[in-house]
Amino acid sequence: MDWERYQQLFENYLITFGWAIIGSVSMGIGIIVALKLFTVSTRQIDEWEEIKKGNMAMAVILAALIVSLGLVVGLVIKSEGR
Repeated sequence: MDWERYQQLFENYLITFGWAIIGSVSMGIGIIVALKLFTVSTRQIDEWEEIKKGNMAMAVILAALIVSLGLVVGLVIKSEGR
């Protein structure tokens, strides 16, 4: 068997797993910070209460915030992983 080939494959798996962990942690921290900043910037509105009332517009805004943060984190990690 070609041991060097398997060793390189295993190393690539470890690197990928490492970037996945970094991405997950970054995304988790980013969501907390982004939602907190959004809540602070909209003091007159209780976003979570509006969502509980069925306000779909507020749900779409928060979903867009989370998706856009995910795109930014994903692109940053992808560019750093090169």
